[in-house]
Amino acid sequence: MLFRSKSTHIPRKLLVALCGATLVGATGCPPMVSGDGAPAFTVETVVSGLDRPWEVAFTPDGTMLVTERPGRIGAVIGGSRVVMAAPTDVVAASEGGMLGLAVDPNFAANRSIYTCFVSNLGGALDERVVRWTVNADFTALTGRADIVTGIPLNLGGSAGRHSGCRLRFGPDGALWITTGDGARSDTPQNPLSLGGKVLRVTTTGSPAPGNPGGSLDPRIFTLGHRNVQGLSFRPSDGAAFSMEQGTGCDDEVNSLVAGGNYGWNPGAGGFYNENAPMTDLLTVPGALPAAWSSGCPTIATSGGTFLQGSQWGTWNDALVTAALKGTQLRVLKFDAAGALVQQWTSLVDRGRLRTATQGPDGNLYVLQDSSSGSILRLVPA
Repeated sequence: MLFRSKSTHIPRKLLVALCGATLVGATGCPPMVSGDGAPAFTVETVVSGLDRPWEVAFTPDGTMLVTERPGRIGAVIGGSRVVMAAPTDVVAASEGGMLGLAVDPNFAANRSIYTCFVSNLGGALDERVVRWTVNADFTALTGRADIVTGIPLNLGGSAGRHSGCRLRFGPDGALWITTGDGARSDTPQNPLSLGGKVLRVTTTGSPAPGNPGGSLDPRIFTLGHRNVQGLSFRPSDGAAFSMEQGTGCDDEVNSLVAGGNYGWNPGAGGFYNENAPMTDLLTVPGALPAAWSSGCPTIATSGGTFLQGSQWGTWNDALVTAALKGTQLRVLKFDAAGALVQQWTSLVDRGRLRTATQGPDGNLYVLQDSSSGSILRLVPA
């Protein structure tokens, strides 16, 4: 469960904040409706034969772009994937490789995209964010610019473990970057480390205006995260929500606020404690509780999106997150205050799901994570 303290007393204010997460049904929590009224949809395969597809994004003209974890950046043209680039410095290790992808809001003018990946370019491995220019016919990338480097990785032989690496442009125009803790005790609570954080930068990699600053590296927006693999912005108010993978328990969806500490502190005992609570209220006073938590066992939440459009019925304005271990889509409906009021489980028969993204056509695109993976399109009936 989300609250795993030695204390048996849960303050009323905290209990109310946790309602709708894993304490639903506890004293003081309202009942939660789940699974009722889900919309009907059909499932189509857009393209198959992809090797561990990780991210999908769309340019303003509707062209679909996709990354594959072994190291490819491609475009889907005529129903097939065309490789635009396969950088030679990509290192596909453990959970790392070619991961996040985002399209510049001014793509029509500058044709810029951004990717996040594990690299050996500097000799020692790190994770980095790179800006590219797409050519006119989507067959090549040029003008590489490494705008954020030095995101720390695991030092114990599994270099890509807990990589994070989801990229999103927010409604504020900033580029948001999620990072994992690298399975290291010295990153999530370290104010100067880029690991275990959510970052906000400009398109040149400089700190974005509005970051909390102070003792934090000026690129950091939030801290105290384990492995953030999803990020989406609620259309109604632009609020940022992250999707984070837990230990054996407690995947989380967090409502992000500037300077917020979300309580992951695996180094409190001086070593990497894989069994630390996801929100450690003892060693991180003031840590912010999750908006939703999976409880036990985890389903390994990854990428997701807020759906928009009346064609989605009850799922309109809901957050859809893909799950790897749970092999499903989990659909979460929050009220204006960020409390969970309804949830659904769907698409449970399609294997490990890496991310879900709404396309410009209003349909939902879902990536199957396998060595022969596909891009699926969910079309509401």
